[in-house]
Amino acid sequence: MKVLLVDDHALFMEGLQGLLQTRGIEVAGTAGNGLDAVEKARLLKPDVILMDIAMPGLSGLEAIRPIKADLPAVKIVMLTSFDDDENLFEAVKRGASGYLLKNLKAEELFLMLEALEQGDAPLAPGLAARLLEEFARQAGRKEAEQAPDKEKVPPTALSERQTEVLNLVAQGMTYKEVGGALAISERTVKYHMERILELLHLKNRAQVIAYAGRERNDTGHKNK
Repeated sequence: MKVLLVDDHALFMEGLQGLLQTRGIEVAGTAGNGLDAVEKARLLKPDVILMDIAMPGLSGLEAIRPIKADLPAVKIVMLTSFDDDENLFEAVKRGASGYLLKNLKAEELFLMLEALEQGDAPLAPGLAARLLEEFARQAGRKEAEQAPDKEKVPPTALSERQTEVLNLVAQGMTYKEVGGALAISERTVKYHMERILELLHLKNRAQVIAYAGRERNDTGHKNK
């Protein structure tokens, strides 16, 4: 795994760089703001970018889209002190693969980086539920704005197995745990997730979780 670190606090970044290197993780480079991050990403082509949000000039949120436009396969994880719904929601909408808080422990960071390699979306504890709530709220507002005589376009049909995988992933299970629950291999779970992302036109696991929450919210409204 080749990592690019982006943070305007030099002391924090140096400490994180040393921590990652002790675990054998290659730190390809560092950047102090969003603009520098875009340039370094193009030059170094990292696998993962750990990026702060609030930085001088171009912010971390603003840097996500230009980076993803040039390097769609790169996984961007926001590593920040900002524990608010607005930044979380905006980061996922722009294509971030995860959202972690700087107060997490070193071992938690490494476990989440391992999960990221396996295709999971690392989210700090408690943030997944808030992400679901925010997407559900947004979906409800859009539905309310629709004219009453307009039929809602149904989502792309998923197979029964894909729906099972989607629901379990949305509960926060890892691919390994989903495989165990459904008696299929982890590789098969990853295949189903790739198909789900393709069929639903989603970018990453975080958006899959949000989609599942929105669908549950819509179903709840219909059943009332």
